[in-house]
Amino acid sequence: MGTDTPDASAADAPADEGPAEDVPADEAPVEDVPAGEAPSRAELAARVDELEDALAEATDDGGKKMSIIATKGTLDMAYPPLILASTAAAFGYEVTVFHTFWGLEILHEERSKSLKLSSVGNPNMPVPNAVAALPGMDRVTTKLMEKKIADNDTATIEELLETSLDMGVEFQACQMTIDLMGYDEDDFYDGVTTGVGAATALQDMAEADIQLLV
Repeated sequence: MGTDTPDASAADAPADEGPAEDVPADEAPVEDVPAGEAPSRAELAARVDELEDALAEATDDGGKKMSIIATKGTLDMAYPPLILASTAAAFGYEVTVFHTFWGLEILHEERSKSLKLSSVGNPNMPVPNAVAALPGMDRVTTKLMEKKIADNDTATIEELLETSLDMGVEFQACQMTIDLMGYDEDDFYDGVTTGVGAATALQDMAEADIQLLV
């Protein structure tokens, strides 16, 4: 029998040097990665950041919105919508205030400076209804409130309006009420949006995060 002779090619093969040492992907020699086929880890991270920024921009709704309906025009009820609107605007809200019926008096440049305060039916006023109903009592209670506002250094209606407008609050004047009261568009403060209807107010409310009726 002949003796088995090792294959020449097998004899020439290098001895097994054991498993190859793992090399981190980001430490692999540049020449091992064909150009244009596999981006580096840094390039992938940059691309992920770009996609996240694009997604955030696409889903950004422009911030929260507040819609207020102002229906009353007495001195005490003029403050709530103005204070809420200016405060919300300071917190970054997009604010619209729709003024209808007596609430329109707040936007009227002349009439807003002479808003009245009545103590009739107001249990918080220290005046009995029998006395409050006397002629001239509205003027008395209004003067008392105006004095308290001045003594407390509280902003006036005009100051609150101008501040709110500067902060981007949109004050809307109901067109139906303008026609009903016989007002002219020039009667309102500069910056007030006139000619607004109920449909627009409802749309603003539907899109708002907060809706208030004052």
